[in-house]
Amino acid sequence: MRRLREYLSEHFETTFRGFTVLCAAVVLIIMAAMFFNLAWNARLAIGQFGLGFLWRDMWDPALNEYGALSSIYGTVVSTVIAMTVAVPMSVVIALFLVELAHPTVSKVVGAAIELLAAIPSIIYGMWGLFVFAPLMAETVQPFLQETLGLENVPGIGRLFTGAPMGIGMLTSGIILAIMILPFISAVMRDVFAMVPAVVKESAYGMGSTTWEVTRKVTLRYGIQGVVGACFLGLGRAIGETMAVTFVIGNAHRISLSLYDPGNSIASTIANEFAEASDPLYLQALIYLGLVLLVMTFVIQMIAQWWVVRLKKSMGAGL
Repeated sequence: MRRLREYLSEHFETTFRGFTVLCAAVVLIIMAAMFFNLAWNARLAIGQFGLGFLWRDMWDPALNEYGALSSIYGTVVSTVIAMTVAVPMSVVIALFLVELAHPTVSKVVGAAIELLAAIPSIIYGMWGLFVFAPLMAETVQPFLQETLGLENVPGIGRLFTGAPMGIGMLTSGIILAIMILPFISAVMRDVFAMVPAVVKESAYGMGSTTWEVTRKVTLRYGIQGVVGACFLGLGRAIGETMAVTFVIGNAHRISLSLYDPGNSIASTIANEFAEASDPLYLQALIYLGLVLLVMTFVIQMIAQWWVVRLKKSMGAGL
């Protein structure tokens, strides 16, 4: 009986190890299959336009001329706006919940943040179109132009020129920021909550203020998690479809003004895929999807590289 148990235990260990290896391999196989499938189904557009597709700014189905530059530009600009708004707010919210808020308040606000993360993106898009876009057109954009006079500020003035239409790059960026804020702040809150109490108590015992403990202990200890949370939000923002489609304006154009309509890779695919009857048109859209997948992959690689560098620097600093 003992030998039987040892035999079963040994074979179970081998089977379990093989099963875990298989599960890990499935992830790599799926990723490779995605790249291959998109590249194969976009082969006509790849052969027609090559890498020049990335910097061509013309998108005209009537002439069968396609380029990804305007979509890439809109994707990058809306994502940058979203990260610029969401990251500082997320840091402040997470620090408030961990360092300053009463436990009851922290639980209530934390639950509200998690509920925001559960709202479907199309709801954000509909709210953005019917509620937030009119608010932007009637209040926020005129305030930025006329009251603050940002359109007359040298250097950044061109970003705030044009008619306040409500929809456009700025609106889509803010909607994206609202969408990714719960994800980033929730991760940061958990990271800051894992800072050992003894470390903070030691800092307080040496006479540090709450601000000094937050800046020199909590943020420093959790910097790797903060960077990870930011890249998690970035990955969520760069591929968002429906929320952006509703409010970005869906115009194939490149404009410095944040008030002007634009488009992103995801919104272009969502808007035009059903209309793409011509093979080259359809494969150009699939090519756009391949570009988005590559962009996401590169961002994740940069995130991993940055986290490794942070670990080394923090280890060296300690």
